[in-house]
Amino acid sequence: MADQKIFSGAQVRRLRVERGLTQAQMAHELGISTTYLNLIERNQRPLTAQMLLRLAESYDVDVKAFSGSEEAHLASSLQEVFADPLLKAHEVGHQAIRDIARTEPALCHAIVRLYRGYRAGAENAAELANQLTDDKGGVLETLRLPAEDVRDFLRARTNYFAEMESAADSLSATRARSDDLYTHLARHLAAKHRVELRIEPIGSMRNMLRWYDRHRRVLHLSEMLGPSGRVFQLAFQVAMLGYRELLDGLVTSGHFAEAETEKLARAHLANYFAAALMMPYDTFLATAEELRYDIEVLSARFGASFEQVCHRLTTLQRPSARGVPFFMIRLDKAGNVSKRFSAGTFRFAQLGGACPRWNVHDAFRYPGRILTQKIAMPDGTTYFSIARTVERTGTGFHQTPPQLAIGLGCEIAYAPRLVYADGMNAKSKMLATPIGINCRHCERTDCTERAFAPLNRRLLVDEFRRYFSAITFYDT
Repeated sequence: MADQKIFSGAQVRRLRVERGLTQAQMAHELGISTTYLNLIERNQRPLTAQMLLRLAESYDVDVKAFSGSEEAHLASSLQEVFADPLLKAHEVGHQAIRDIARTEPALCHAIVRLYRGYRAGAENAAELANQLTDDKGGVLETLRLPAEDVRDFLRARTNYFAEMESAADSLSATRARSDDLYTHLARHLAAKHRVELRIEPIGSMRNMLRWYDRHRRVLHLSEMLGPSGRVFQLAFQVAMLGYRELLDGLVTSGHFAEAETEKLARAHLANYFAAALMMPYDTFLATAEELRYDIEVLSARFGASFEQVCHRLTTLQRPSARGVPFFMIRLDKAGNVSKRFSAGTFRFAQLGGACPRWNVHDAFRYPGRILTQKIAMPDGTTYFSIARTVERTGTGFHQTPPQLAIGLGCEIAYAPRLVYADGMNAKSKMLATPIGINCRHCERTDCTERAFAPLNRRLLVDEFRRYFSAITFYDT
């Protein structure tokens, strides 16, 4: 970053417009000439380190907003869009994509959103055709994904919500030293909200882990929940009852189009509150740094599950006290992705699974064991990741508890801060496994594990040759 010139004219212009300032007013506040500010906004002058500090101090913004990570994310999303065969004839080059991502971010977001709608419509049509052909009937489920809108909402805030952190800290301050968190939350629900807590036998919960009967003001929790799960569900209910106005305000700021998306965002924010309550920001960050992010020790120390700790690690992005910027993914044995969050530059596909070369899939072969891997994306960016299986709450002998795999990673430069990278040469490019976003968006020609040809390449069928990979495609 120190050697890279930062051209963020669009971000500076957007900041100025949002503050209702003229170029002359902003230039005066920054101590520069109006002409110089005009050149910055037109990307004819880079942002110097001194100018970045002035922007941060004058307008209370995160310097990271001007670092180019947003531009890189937009460029990656647009590359996915223009790789679609429908747009292949237009031949939009990488440089053109980078230029528009830098100069017109709002337009880029609109293009990406429109493309997602198109893809969802195409998938809907294909599914409907399959149902009609197979004569199966049934109700066609919409493939409009509220989770994608919520994921964009989280990424725009770098998955950090100061308001929820403050609320969790305030509630923690009312806890008596003699009370454990479970007892404190149960008492708080009873005293503040007149909510009765009941631990119910599995047979009466009808496959539910938590049920809040709002008419009788009774919170039912399944006996199958472990200690960390019970605390988490209590904290979730405290957020929904005691901080509803705060949750609604944050959800409103997301400008979601669908009611279901608003509900999903509200639930995520309540989950965020629960994690912040169980793992207070300052204490958790200091302990994580001291333990070099040893997740299993953090889990034991804070009374949280492995997955809860991993998710909390992705939220440590307070501007004045940042942790390692992790990305996280959760998938099942079939490769279906149920959770993904990317901090920094790591890119997940909007649709579909992950790359089969990524060892998050191998975790199922070694249950409970932490696997490590250095991975390289097609653009040469290198990351360090760990993977381990987790089990969801079971329902008894006759149903095997669902097993999932958690992948957690960061840019290779942060790897030395992790206990899992001991003995690894972070600077060496050797032994980095080449992976892609997923098969549909990866153009690596040397992959023997490919399941599909890239979206912008034609399948190559050659009856006279048999390649290592069962899927081959034309180079152009």
